[in-house]
Amino acid sequence: MAVDAAPSGSRRKVGAAVITLAAVCAVAACSPGADNPAAPAAADPHRAHGGGPSAPPQPLRAGERFVDLTMAEAYTPAPPEGAVDEYRCQVLDPGLTEAAFLTGTQVVPENVAIAHHGIVYAVQPDDAAAVHEHDARTPGPGWQCFGGTGVDGADVEDDDEESTDAGAAWVDTWAPGATETLLDQDVGFRLEPGSLIVFQMHYNLLATDGTPGGSDRSAVRLRLTGGTPRTRGLETWSLGAPTDLPCSADESGPLCDRAASVADVTKRFGPEVGGFADEQVEECNEGGVPTPGDTQSCDHEVEEPVTVFAGFGHMHMLGRSVKVELNPGTPDAQVLLDVPQFDFDNQRMTRLPSPVDVDPGDVLRVTCTHDAALRKQVPQLRKLPPRYVVWGDGTGDEMCIGIMTVSPRRP
Repeated sequence: MAVDAAPSGSRRKVGAAVITLAAVCAVAACSPGADNPAAPAAADPHRAHGGGPSAPPQPLRAGERFVDLTMAEAYTPAPPEGAVDEYRCQVLDPGLTEAAFLTGTQVVPENVAIAHHGIVYAVQPDDAAAVHEHDARTPGPGWQCFGGTGVDGADVEDDDEESTDAGAAWVDTWAPGATETLLDQDVGFRLEPGSLIVFQMHYNLLATDGTPGGSDRSAVRLRLTGGTPRTRGLETWSLGAPTDLPCSADESGPLCDRAASVADVTKRFGPEVGGFADEQVEECNEGGVPTPGDTQSCDHEVEEPVTVFAGFGHMHMLGRSVKVELNPGTPDAQVLLDVPQFDFDNQRMTRLPSPVDVDPGDVLRVTCTHDAALRKQVPQLRKLPPRYVVWGDGTGDEMCIGIMTVSPRRP
């Protein structure tokens, strides 16, 4: 049963105070093949895959330079017993001594047999110390992570609306076959001196029959420029909605109770994450009452004028679809983002056919659909007990976010 959980009047404000789950994905328009919305959907959007090496990058343009960053040492994936997947984060230092705009990104995998997909995050100097400290106290190269950098104080979540810290920026997502993510407009993501890159690689051993598949020392190539007086800096607005997905009719267990599931998330990730499910319901649902169902929405009222260039959706492994609409139900309604078949392993930026100006008072609605039946189909979830799925950071938890890349403009 589909539930519209964001009636008129239940709105969160975006603009001056932004809920930042994933800051800038630095692509306003991508190179051919990177985000083709007309490309056919995969038969199984939650598949495992391997692929060939990356294609060569596009030629440098005036004022640009490449910065190649390679993992400090090779890493041999070691998934938990009985599993074939590991998410591993590595810190990469671009060595910036002056500010630069990030205008392109490319992941260069070394061991393509086990490289399933990768995500590139940018961390500003204020959060760099937290990344280094986390890396230093974690045995081996890098650290295990899922759904973000995994570093407290430098992750892709910042639930405090009063905070000026944008957290980590979700810069790019790579999957086998993807080419360089390349900006072709005079826009970019500004990196300050001392910024770091956190590179998350999802290793999957299905291609090696679950046996060790050797080590990997992948790399990330950044395309940087000093910009021009007209270069527009990019920001990201993260538009969230609740997740209230009950157990299927043929499932049962103690975690099929919503309160028990929220308590379990709180136990695993702490009260800040555990309390977010109820906070979202309070802010997005009429009367602040959970509405169990596979589809949830939330309206966000815009507070400052911006131009929207692109967007993508973020959910976990039970995600089916995500949409972002501008001023729904009005004569000026527009669909800014529509992902009818969500693929966790290909969360690629989709550029708008042309940039769209958004004004104060406009409403952005995000809508997500999840599917509890996928719990029996996705290898990573099969062994987990059934649960009433709410917002959380774990593999078996969920999220619903429409992540829109915008640039501020004058009224």
